[in-house]
Amino acid sequence: MDMRATTAQIPYYDAAGNEIVLFEHAWKNHLPVLIKGPTGVGKTRFVAHMAARLGLPLFTVACHDELSAADLVGRHLIGEGETYWSDGPLTRAVREGGICYLDEIVEARKDTTVVIHPLADHRRCLPIDRTGETLVAPSSFMLVVSYNPGYQNFLKGMKPSTRQRFVSLRFDFPTPEREVAILVSETGCDITVAKRLVSIGCALRALKDVDLEEVASTRLLVYAALLIRDGLDPVEACRAALVESLTDDSEVAAALLEVVLATYGR
Repeated sequence: MDMRATTAQIPYYDAAGNEIVLFEHAWKNHLPVLIKGPTGVGKTRFVAHMAARLGLPLFTVACHDELSAADLVGRHLIGEGETYWSDGPLTRAVREGGICYLDEIVEARKDTTVVIHPLADHRRCLPIDRTGETLVAPSSFMLVVSYNPGYQNFLKGMKPSTRQRFVSLRFDFPTPEREVAILVSETGCDITVAKRLVSIGCALRALKDVDLEEVASTRLLVYAALLIRDGLDPVEACRAALVESLTDDSEVAAALLEVVLATYGR
């Protein structure tokens, strides 16, 4: 559930605008950050980059509909005939003064917001009812959450009372030039391959008459580039990494494959 970032090597991240500067200012001023944007556009990579850049431990939690406040804060466990307290990732981040990143926060159970509210305002504290502690976050602690607005509905939206506690960043798909640079840096593929894949990605995102829950992400383009770099036929790489990852419908898959074939001239 949690992952410690290393500072030996800062993960690659190509800034789209002023998000790095804004994040640093938010951290210095003890402000929590909310990052919103589509799947696979670099939200998690950005947080890992910033944690390493600031030299802070990073605790990442992939939120889901069974995630409870106890999963974040901690719980009593039984071991060797006795009961002991085990910190959750949020508590560890507060104790160690690191970044706690709650990925897709709206997927978690509603009781998690009760836990993060005191950390996301001027109090910057974490009450732990089961141990009677109230942890005051050190100056280096930062709370970061993310979600995909495209999946929002009336059941899984973020309440205004929660959203207005955060400084917000909006992420979107990179420009074609930036996306080419990302593919080359991430995979070491030839620039011609990167340009073709980005062209396919842009074409798939522009489709209007195809029913897709999600469009081709930069992450999927990276997967395709890795397969091609390793020697797999480009069309087959795109079929596996893009077409079949985006839909289960055979007719939609055929339409997506036509875009790939048009790019590769087959």
